Formats: sequence, C-alpha cells, structure tokens
Amino acid sequence: MSQTTPHPIDLLIEARWVVPIEPHAVVLENHAVAIDGGNILALLPIAAARAAYAPRERVELGEHALIPGLVNSHTHNPMTLLRGLADDLPLMVWLQQHIWPAEAKVIGPEFVRDGVELAVAEMLRGGTTCANENYFFPDVIGATYRKLGFRAVVGLPVIEFPTAWATSQDEYFARAGEVHDSFRSDPLVSTAFAPHAPYTVSDESFERIRLQSDQLDIPVHLHLHETAHEIEEEKKKSGLRPFQRLQRLGLVNDRLIAVHMTQVTEGEIAACASAGVSVVHCPESNLKLASGFCPAEQFRRAGVNLAIGTDGCASNNDLDMFGEMRTAAQLAKAVAQDAAAFDAAFALRAATLDGARAIGLEASIGSIEPGKQADLAAVRLSDLETQPLYHVASQLVYACNRQQVTDVWIAGRRKLAARELIGMDTAAILARTRAWRERIVAA
Repeated sequence: MSQTTPHPIDLLIEARWVVPIEPHAVVLENHAVAIDGGNILALLPIAAARAAYAPRERVELGEHALIPGLVNSHTHNPMTLLRGLADDLPLMVWLQQHIWPAEAKVIGPEFVRDGVELAVAEMLRGGTTCANENYFFPDVIGATYRKLGFRAVVGLPVIEFPTAWATSQDEYFARAGEVHDSFRSDPLVSTAFAPHAPYTVSDESFERIRLQSDQLDIPVHLHLHETAHEIEEEKKKSGLRPFQRLQRLGLVNDRLIAVHMTQVTEGEIAACASAGVSVVHCPESNLKLASGFCPAEQFRRAGVNLAIGTDGCASNNDLDMFGEMRTAAQLAKAVAQDAAAFDAAFALRAATLDGARAIGLEASIGSIEPGKQADLAAVRLSDLETQPLYHVASQLVYACNRQQVTDVWIAGRRKLAARELIGMDTAAILARTRAWRERIVAA
C-alpha cells in the first residue's frame, strides 16, 4: 500500500485553538491552518495536517488562539499624530475649534505618511490587519499601506470646503478618480468614496458620488447621525433628517457604510436592514465625545450588518480593537438592558467577518476558510490575566488585551513575530512621532 507524499506548502500554523468565525461561534481545538501563496489551503486537525503537508515553515502555537486578523472598519489613521491633543470636549467644539485648526497648520504628505506608519505599527501589535481609512491625501495613505504590506480600504475624500488636498468640488472628484485608478489592481489596497458627513457635503456632490460609486462598484463611507445636534441642524436646513436626505438622494443601499448612527429611529433601523446598509459602531469615540449610544443590539436583531471601528486616535485615543470589542459588547448590553445582547461570538464576528463585509472584502478576509487570504493573528491565552480558561471566545472579548497578540500575518506574510514588528524600524517611527509632537506644539 503506497503512502501519499506530503504536499509542499509555504506555511503551516498549528494552534491550541482556532476560531474560524465561520461557522459561527465555533472553536476548534488542536487544529492547523495550511497556507501557500498567501492563501489558506485547509483548516484541519494538526495530526492530519502533518501527514498531508510538508511546510517550508512551521509555527507551533501551543498556548494560543488563532483568529482572523481584526478589521478596523472606521479610522483616520494619520490623526494618530494628534493623539491626546484636545481631550474632554464635545464633538463640534473638538472638531471646529481644535482639530481642524491644528490640521490646517501641519497637514501634508509627510504628516499623513508618518501618521499612517505609526498607526500600522500600533495596529499590528494589536492584531489588526485591515483598516477602512478616511482622511486626506489618500494617494500617500495608499502608498504607505502598500509599502508596509498592510491591507486597507482608502477613502477618497469629498467635502465642500478647500483643504490642502483639493480646493474645489471638481478637483476632489478628479483626484478621487486618479487615486482609484492607481490602486485598481493592488492586492492589498482598494478604495471607497469618503464624503465627510451630510453637514459638510452638498446634494450635488452626493449625487456625483452615487453615480460614480455605482460605476466603479466601490463603497461610500461616511459619518452619519453621530450627534443629535447634526440631526437638528439638518432638519432646520432641509426639513429632513440626514438619513432621509441620503434616502432621497439614492445613497441608502448596500454600498453605504454608515459610521456612528447613535441617533436613529426604528424606521431607520428597518431601512438599513432592507437596503443592505452596513453600520460601523465606534463605541469608545462616541462615549468620549458624549455623542450618544449606537443601538447596536437593535441593529443586530434587525439583521443589519454591524462592524466595529476605533475612529481616529484624536478622539479615542487608541487603535485597540480588543478594547473596542469589549466596550461594544458591554455598552450594547446596557443600552438594550439585556445581558445576553451582543455576545462574545458576535463581537468577534463584528470585528472580523462583518467588518470585512462592510468594506466589500468578505470574499477575501474576515474568517479562516480555504480560499481566503491568510490574514491571521495569534493571541496567547496562557497569561495570568486570561486564566483559568473556560470559554475561548469569552476570554478573547472580556479578559484579553492587545499585549497578548504575539504573531500576525497578512496574506501569509509574517508582520509580527513574538511581539516584534517585521520590516518596521520602531526607533525611527518613535523619533519621527516625537518630532511631529514638537512641531504641532510649536504651531
């Protein structure tokens, strides 16, 4: 009887637990993920994997849970350089009197590049492998993500006033087209329209966005119903709630990524469900700015695709998706007055597969399934803080912290090994960050 020769592959990761996300709420013990060419070939018991494959590299994670890389579904990563600049202020005061004036003095390609690099280092050390980006100079943002081998959806900004990026409506759209074309076939970087919010974008611009997002088949990513003030101002201006205005303009559809959504009616929740809108919950930013509470459990029960984002470091003040999952789950329970709401398995799904679905990447990432890209994070669960261990998913959401992330891969390439960043100069990143601090303070 002939014995089958093991198949050569790039990488075999063996873990004490694998949390594939799909099927839902499943935890597999003593399983391995076979990876070749950046793709997941198989997920199978360790003994079977060793018999079937001859890996060029084997990684044994005897005390770890292997999860899909976390998806930060809403962030402004260049603003990492503004972390802690203007705290303990309400949204519009924070934005109009502090953040926008500070940005105006320093924003440019170098600020954006260095802010993104600092953010990537932080995200990788926290198990995040993909970000949905919303900021100016998307050409530089995308080029930086590409250089660092980090997965991102880069927002194409549209706003009704001149900025360092563009000075007119026509220029915003012309530059958006150029940036989209430059990343059209990139394996890691894709694009979405990123109109800032209904209160800063005109009907004419929204109509152009709707037409072009249909033509290009890309999402529309914007802040929506973040505060009660935003809604009252729109009602005074147009007689409509911002969501109603977007409905009238044809933007409430399955390409819409609606961020925050703290002030919503039951009808708006139902409309999101029927139209296929994705909602991004940013609980810590909303809490810190006192913007309100997204009724996450109501959205979930209605069947709305619900993702999680950190927002930017200027309003959070971190890019910690483990912290965000925990806050999202706990806050949802309090808002719904139901301890069973937004359970741990769902929190993990919102931070992975449902985040990937929101940004149009669910076919490629977000779960550990054959055929998908190998975006993975290993979380050590043997620490004192996560012992004893009864339920892996609960421990990941309610007890774990990002310092327990030891190893990260994007498309099968190791980006973090035993807590050390691969291919990134930490000392240089810190030196540039401190130089920006001095420059911003001086300005």
